[in-house]
Formats: sequence, C-alpha cells, structure tokens
Amino acid sequence: MAEKKKTEELPVRPEVVNSTESLKLRLEEVKEAQRKFASYSQEQVDKIFLAAATAATRNRISLAKLAVEETKMGVVEDKVIKNHFASEYIYNTYKDVKTCGILEEDTSFGIKRIIEPVGVIAAVIPTTNPTSTAIFKALISLKTRNGIIFSPHPGARRCTIAAAKVVLDAAVEAGAPSGIIAWIDEPSIEMSVEVMKEADMVLATGGPGMVKSAYSSGNPAVGVGNGNTPALIDDSANILMAVNSIIHSKTFDNGTICASEQSVVITEKVYNQCKKEFELRGCYILNDKEKDLVRKIILNAAGNINAQIVGKSPYQIAKLAGFECPKDAKMLIGEVSELDVTIEPFAHEKLSPILAMYKSKDFEEGLKIAERLVIDGGIGHTAVLYVDPEKAIEKIKVFEDTMRTCRILINTPSSQGGIGDIYNFRLLPSLTLGCGSWAGNSVSENVGVKELLNIKTVAERRENMLWLRLPEKIYFKKGCTPVALKELKEVYNNKKAFIVTDTFLYKNGYTKAITDQLDSMGIVHHTFFDVSPDPTLACAKAGAAALSAFAPDVIIAVGGGSAMDAAKIMWIMYEHPEADFNDLAMRFMDIRKRVYTFPKMGVKAIMVCIATSSGTGSEVTPFAIITDEKTNTKYSIADYALLPTMAISDAEMMMEQPRSLTASSGIDALTHAIEAYASMLATDYTDGLALKAAKLVFDYLPRAYKYGRDDVEAREKMANASTIAGIAFANAFLGVCHSMAHKLGAHHHVQHGVANALLITEVMKYNSAEVPTKMGTFPQYQYPHTLQRYAEIANYLGLSGSNDQEKLDCLIAKIEELKATIGIAKSIREYGIDEKAFLEKLDVMCEEAFDDQCTGSNPRYPLISEIKEMYLSAYYGKK
Repeated sequence: MAEKKKTEELPVRPEVVNSTESLKLRLEEVKEAQRKFASYSQEQVDKIFLAAATAATRNRISLAKLAVEETKMGVVEDKVIKNHFASEYIYNTYKDVKTCGILEEDTSFGIKRIIEPVGVIAAVIPTTNPTSTAIFKALISLKTRNGIIFSPHPGARRCTIAAAKVVLDAAVEAGAPSGIIAWIDEPSIEMSVEVMKEADMVLATGGPGMVKSAYSSGNPAVGVGNGNTPALIDDSANILMAVNSIIHSKTFDNGTICASEQSVVITEKVYNQCKKEFELRGCYILNDKEKDLVRKIILNAAGNINAQIVGKSPYQIAKLAGFECPKDAKMLIGEVSELDVTIEPFAHEKLSPILAMYKSKDFEEGLKIAERLVIDGGIGHTAVLYVDPEKAIEKIKVFEDTMRTCRILINTPSSQGGIGDIYNFRLLPSLTLGCGSWAGNSVSENVGVKELLNIKTVAERRENMLWLRLPEKIYFKKGCTPVALKELKEVYNNKKAFIVTDTFLYKNGYTKAITDQLDSMGIVHHTFFDVSPDPTLACAKAGAAALSAFAPDVIIAVGGGSAMDAAKIMWIMYEHPEADFNDLAMRFMDIRKRVYTFPKMGVKAIMVCIATSSGTGSEVTPFAIITDEKTNTKYSIADYALLPTMAISDAEMMMEQPRSLTASSGIDALTHAIEAYASMLATDYTDGLALKAAKLVFDYLPRAYKYGRDDVEAREKMANASTIAGIAFANAFLGVCHSMAHKLGAHHHVQHGVANALLITEVMKYNSAEVPTKMGTFPQYQYPHTLQRYAEIANYLGLSGSNDQEKLDCLIAKIEELKATIGIAKSIREYGIDEKAFLEKLDVMCEEAFDDQCTGSNPRYPLISEIKEMYLSAYYGKK
C-alpha cells in the first residue's frame, strides 16, 4: 500500500508545456536526464552526437520547407544549406574534441583539468533561423553532456519543435536519456523569462530585447548583439569578386543571417564600376521616390526592424512599400549618404535583401563611414573589407585596428564567412556569433562547445624546484688572493680593471698588493675609493660614470659589504645605463616570478669581490643594499644576475680589522646563519652551511675579537664562517631581523651588524611562537615549526635542554653572552638614539621593514603592529 501511495504522488509528465507549472515539471525531467547523461563516457557521447547529426542532416530539406511555410521568411533552398551546415559542419568540427573526463593532466606539477557539463541550457531560438539554430544548439549540448530546453519564437514554434524532436529521437535511439532535449510547446515572453531563470545557463539568439532578458535572468548567459555589417570595397579590390560575394551573401536566405551585409561602402574611383556590376547581376537600384517609400517600411514605430520585411524577397518588399520591381530582383539597393540611424533607416540593420550603398572619396573616408555604421548599429559583430591582399597590406592593418568588431572578414561573403568554416577553415562554425563587451556580450567569438563546459581543476600541493646558486669560482684560505687574481690574465684575458673600495682601505694600502699584481700582469687599472659605510645612490651613480669613462672589462670590489654592494649597483648601471632603479628595487614574492626581469650581466665586465671583513658574505650573494640619500630609504636589491663571477675570502685581507668591525661583522654572520636556517626557503643544502657557520662564529668570534691579528686561526675561521653563511643565505634568504636592521640603520645610522645583534633575539622569540598570528606562505613551509628549527641549532651547538623551548632559551642566552663578550649593548637606546626621535620614526620604520625584501622569507608573516612591538622591546631592552 505504501508503495502504491508513493507512486500516486509522483508528478505526472505533462504532455504539453504551456504553463509555468508544466514548464517546471518538464525542467525537472530534463535535469534528471542530464544528471544521468553527465556520467556518460566520451565513447557514448560521440555515438549519440553522430546519430543526432546524421538525423538532422537527413531531415534538412523537410525542416527547411517547414520553416519557410511557417515563418514566411527566407528561401527553402538556402535554409537547407543552413540546416546542413548546422549538422555537418558542427559534427565535423567537434567529432574528435574531448568533452568528457580528464582534459589534461600533468602529474609532475600536480595539475589535472576535468571536464564537466554546465547542466541544463535554456535555448532561445529566433524566427530568422528557427531550425538551423535549434539543430546547432542541440548538437553542441549533446556533445557536452548538457540537457537543453528550447524556447522557440512564437512565429516559428512548429518548425523549431520539429527540429528539436528530430535530434531528440535520434539521440535517444543512440542511448541518450529520454528527456535530455525538451521545448516549450506554447511559447510566450513570460515562459521564455521563466525558463531562463530556472536553467543553469542561457544560450540566447534573437533580438536585443530577448538577449538583454537573458543577461538579466540571474544565470550565466551567452548572448549575441545586433549585426549591422558594413562591407568596404577599396580601389585595389577585385571588383567582380567583391560585388558578387556581397550579392551571394546578402541574398542568402533573403538576408536573415545577422552577419549579412547591411551596407556597402565603395571608394569613388570604383563606385560606378561596382554599381554597374550590381545592376548587371540583377540588383535593383532604387530611385529617389522608391528610396523614400522603402525608408518608411524598414523600421516600425518603435525604431526597430519591421518584422514584415525580415526575410522577404525584394519583390515582396517593393510591393509592401507601394511600387513594383522585377520579380527576380536579387536585392534592393538604396544609394544614401546619411549615417545617422535615427535619420536614415537604410543605415540600420535590416535582415532582408535591402542594401545601403555609400560613396567615399577614398579609403580613409570609407573607413570612417564603415566605422560609424558599426558603432551606431552593429558594434562588436562583423565588418568586411574587399582589398588586394598583397598590394594593400597596410590597409588591411588599418582596417583591423579601426573596426571594433569581433569578426573582421577579408574578401569574404559576410553571411557565409561570419558563421565560419566555409571561407576560412579556422573560424569556428556557429549560428551564435558573440560580439564581446562592445555589445554587452560575455563572449567575443563564434560560440561552440567551449562555452557549454565547466573545467574543474584539481591542483595537488607541489613544492618548488630549489637550487644552490654560487659564484663561478670561490677562493678561500689565507693568502689566496694573488693566486686567484692570476686568472684575470690566464683565464679571462682581462685588459682593464676598475677597483671599487672605500677611503680607509685605499689610504691604508689594502689595494696596493692588488694593483701591484695587476701592473705585473699588464692590466691597466683605475681605483674608485669614494664609498661610504652606507653606500648611497649618489655614490653608485658617480662610480658608474667613472666606469663608463674608463670602460673596464673587470670590476674588483675590495672591502666589506659597503664596497661590494656599491660595486654591484655600479656594475648594473655600467652594463645597463637604461635600467630604472625603481624596477631593480621592485619587491617580489618569488624571485622566479618577479615582474621585472633583471638584464643579463657580465657582458661588458666580470665582477670580482674580495672581502676585507668577516661578516657580510656579500662576495658570494646576489644581494646589494643601497640607500637613497634623498629619502633616507635603504633598499635591498636581489637577483642572481648580481652574483659575482669570482669571490675571494682571504683572511690575509682581514687581519687588521678593528675590534668594533670584528664584533659587528661577526655577529652579522651569525645572524645570516640563524635566519637562513629558520627561513621558509631553507633546504638540506643550506642547512648544513648555516649550522657550520653558526658554530664557527660561536667558537672563534670571541678569540678574533680578543686577539685580533695575533690569532690567525680565529681570523681564518671567521673568514670561512662569513662566506659559508653568505652561501647559505644567498640561497635560503633571510628574515624580518634583517628587514628591521636595514631600517634601523637607514633612519638612525646604527651599524648593520650591530642592528642585527640588537634585534636577533627579539625576532627569535617572535618567530618561535607555535601559534603565530600568521605563518609565512611558501609551498615547502607546511606548518609553524621554527621553535624546532631553533632547537636544532642548539643541538648542533651542544646546548642542553629537556624540550625545544628550553633549548631555544639556552640558544638565546648563548647569543646574549656572545654579544656581551664582544661589546654589544643590550638595547638600541644605549647607542645614543634619542627616544623622541626613535618614536617619531617608528611607524615609518615598521612599514618599511614590513615591505623589505627580506620579510617575505620569514617563517612567521609579521603584522606591522608586531614589528612595532619588537622594535620597542629592542629599544628599551625589555625581556
């Protein structure tokens, strides 16, 4: 009994869809059929697609006859061609197109694109092409596993339903679900609106009101705009071909295809020749009286096309206007000059064998006429140019650039050319022609299966390819400089060397051994020694000017980070004076995806970096820090194009470092190692380097600081620590400690290494939070684990602790102990920075630090307010 009751409650399938209620029931049928159809394989779909296309082809004549009989529009024989086109050409184009399953898959990148149907399509069908458009839309819906429900034009109801039924019966016989195609039996505007609201997508072909309604339905819609196609005949054109192509197109189905020519614009030189050819081929040129009579019937009272002329023969239109023309006239041509569609009906879209004919003084004037006709009445649709394709290439280019239409046809009948694949085999065949945003359309091409598919992308998590990028050669060991420099002559065959250093090093003879060796090798040299501790853009520009004047083939930077940073910027300016510094300094999230592409370096000169301090690591990095002296902004320039060709880390050059430099550069190297190890970009390749560098600093910096040149081993080990840490952070990058240090140095002139020392432990406490406000974004970085990373450093150093937090505490204590040993104060204010001055610049510093290039690789993504808290803690020395 329960089962019987359940059966009785099922909705009864309506025999006729003539009301909102019956429409909803029919839509449910189509939706259920589509859900089933969505599971079909490509093989099943293609079998159905073939059967449906075959049936449509076989019924092309009967459907054409029925369309003309019902609508009283067009020509049976031409509608046969349209029906044949809608079945055969559509099948041929899409028979091998994949519309089911996986469209593409790349397992290495973890990307898979899966094809899914849209669902149920609401198809609005025009009275001008009632059977061919129905065949076309039904076939592309079947190929894409969509259901479709037709809303015919009331004046073409029977023929549209007949075409839909032909396709449906064949599809079902081939295995399609029985309700996959449906229609409204008694169409009305209200029913059309309702079906558009209830479907998953609207595919609308029809008048502007119906298309606007489709776009207002609340569902995705593909609709088309008005056609008002002008054809411009240039002096250079093949006149016989041009005129007869226009006649062939305009008379096709009595001009009912929206792409058909509505106007022809002819240059004065060939105007009479074209006119005679039109007359010779059976076209009827209207006299002034007849033109006035035709003007009155082209448009209705609302200013739209008069339905009584659409698709009618020239003889029928003439009779309607009140005069007679030959029964076999091909079309009615009105010679006009007015372009305003509100004044001149001939300038309007006519969808009938009525053609406006304009005379232009030359190509340029003809182009303006054609452009105006498109803009006023057919923007986005189609424009045609008849021209010599060999001798008038420039005219084609100008026409392309000028016409705001989505189809620009060259030497092609517009009706047959616009629908595609007949006169150009790469223009998609379609009976729904998009007009783009110009006409308020969502598509700008001939509509096909692509518009009826959803592409579902499955993206698996993947990690970036990583690298270890180094200078071409790295020389190390005390006393290695002379051996390394021999290669300038023996390997690189250099002739002129430009040395960049600072005044102190120059005056204290640090460059003499280098220049002596250059002299012995016959290499001419020039020394630029005006580099300040925080090199500025002005300094770099002065150096670049000297470089250009001297024109060297090798640049040798001698010094600490300042000299090497300045030399790298000079190198760019020398190699590429056109480079914009704002582009060079542009921030990036991933160096491989940066907006600005660094120019190729090393074309004019190679770069050699010789370190004289054990901390910066700049000799092996792709980074340079430079200050804009006008804004006091310190920039981090980063790109692997800046890697030196040769790096020399020679402890002999570092023996005389004063204690202050030993301390600041040494702690800088430690910061490099710690930040590289904690960075989101850290790898197995950089981890070992970072750990080794950190241990070397802890073991040898106190000795180097205390004994200076008397402890050769400590000096050499610190040289190694500096370069090894440089290699680590050159590839793993740094973090927010360096970002903050850059701004502290720029605004308050705190030495860079000291600035890092004052901030590093605050940053470590901040980064170690297991529940950070935000974690950094990088595919290798899976979850917050910086506390564990810091504990690993502590383990490597042999520090004790029963858990990761205790190990971090021990590591921080050891860093603070090291800082005390080498004379680093505990707070920023102990360096004489006025509290008021610090607080006044604090907000600017925080925002600039947030925007610094180093911030992007920090494991904890910092809020500006959090940076402020760290600055304040470091300033006051809070624990």
